[in-house]
This record gives sequence, C-alpha cells and structure tokens, in this order.
Amino acid sequence: MALQALQSSGVAFRKILSHFPEELSLAFAYGSGVYRQVGPSSDQKNAMLDFVFTVDDPVAWHSKNLKKNWNHYSFLKVLGPKIITTVQNNYGAGVYYNPLIMCDGRLIKYGVISTSILIEDLLNWNNLYIAGRLQKPVKIIAMNENVALRSALDKNLKSAVTTAFLMLPESFSEEDLFIEIAGLSYSDKSPEGQFTQLMTLPKTLQQQINHVMDPPGKNRDVEETLLQVAHDPDCGEVVRQGLSAIVRPSSMKQSTKGIFTAGMKKTVVYSSLKLHKMWKGWLRKTS
Repeated sequence: MALQALQSSGVAFRKILSHFPEELSLAFAYGSGVYRQVGPSSDQKNAMLDFVFTVDDPVAWHSKNLKKNWNHYSFLKVLGPKIITTVQNNYGAGVYYNPLIMCDGRLIKYGVISTSILIEDLLNWNNLYIAGRLQKPVKIIAMNENVALRSALDKNLKSAVTTAFLMLPESFSEEDLFIEIAGLSYSDKSPEGQFTQLMTLPKTLQQQINHVMDPPGKNRDVEETLLQVAHDPDCGEVVRQGLSAIVRPSSMKQSTKGIFTAGMKKTVVYSSLKLHKMWKGWLRKTS
C-alpha cells in the first residue's frame, strides 16, 4: 500500500511538472504535501505542494513560463523575463517564488533558481536557503546529467554531516544525529580531528566563524581562527553561530522579496496560512 501511494504521488508530481517549461536541470518537491507530518490532524492530501525548479537559463525559462502561466506571476510580469530574472538572482536567496497556484486540483508553490547559483550555494553555503532544504528529505522529480550539479549535491550533504558532527557532544544517539543533520557519523573529537573537519567546511561558513571569533583590529586569517576554534570546548556553539549568521539574513531578504514576486494579496494570504499552521501546531503541543 505504501509503495502504491509513493508511485501514485510520483505520477501526480510529474503531471504537475508537465504544466511548466521542460528545461529543468533539477526539480524536487518537499514539505508536508510530500511527507506526512507528525500529528493526528496532519492532512497530507490537502496540504500545499512545494516545488523548486532549477534552470540553466532563467530568462529563457521565465519567458516560456510567462506564455504558459501568465497568471502565476505578480505585477512584475509586465516588466518581462529579464527583470524577473534580475529580481530572482540579485535579491534575497536567489530564488523567485510563485505561491498559491492551483494546478491539477492541488494548491502549489514553486520557486525558480539558477543552476549556477544553486551550485555555488551547495558548495560554499552562500545563504544556505535551497542548499539547506536539500539537506532535508526531498522528492527528486527530474534531474539532468549535469555532473557539476550532482557533485555539488553530494558535497552539500558531506558538509552537512561534518557540520552536524562538530555541533554534537562527545556522545550522541542516532536520533541526535538526524536532528542535527542526517548523515554518517565520524569518530575522534580531538582538536586535531575537529580542525581537519573545520577546514573542509564550505567557504562562507568558515568566513562567518572567523567573523564571530575575530576581535576588532586583530584581522587573523581564517585558518588561524579555525585552529583556535578546534581547541575551544564551545566549538559546536561557534559553528552554530556561524550558521545563524548565514541563514538569518538570507531568510529575511527572501521573505521581503516575496512581497514583490508574489504580490501583496498572495503574500498576506500565504502568511495567514503559515500563521494558522503554526497556531494549530502550538495548540497540539499545549493540549
């Protein structure tokens, strides 16, 4: 029964994908519409489906999508695909979202991101927005034979495992590991081992750790800072602060960009739905 349900959902996702231009290097679905959430009131069937489409040429893709799905876009559609792509690439986390779209009888939201920008985020964690999403369970619907993209996806997961391990205590359970970021475990929490792992972290995270630890006027290089962090008993907390410095600004910028890309009306409706979902979750915890 579970296998049949999985196969059925895959067919449904591919059918939704057929409503969009085909030139996708990667397409995946995520969230409560794909994976059943914990709780008796979880309604997977009626939950909004979330998609991300990765495209090599955003201008060409948006141009075709505007012809097929003009009503998906906010007022920015009148400015054309080049302006849409400029907003997508240069503001927030490099993603252009169209939310609250009815497609094949399901409510969906889809984000569009440039392949090159995604690869940079996967490798360097520039903002950890889509790279962070790809560290969690997602359902891959389509992927082409882009070797650089596939390699970056693997590197992102390896970086996530390394980072999770650095933030875990000496002793931890399997559940602890999956809570931090699912992946393989490593042994030896020695300063030497931690320094080796810190040196393999994505460039942006290393820079943020350096910023957290570097006192004004000191101007130490990143390697010197990471060596100090490796010997610090609070190494995990420093890594956590570095992650927060990446994620918080990109999330805020992406949310602000949503007002323009989705339009004010959709933004208010979408925000209301998110608040309602959070309220229901809070009620379940307190009841």
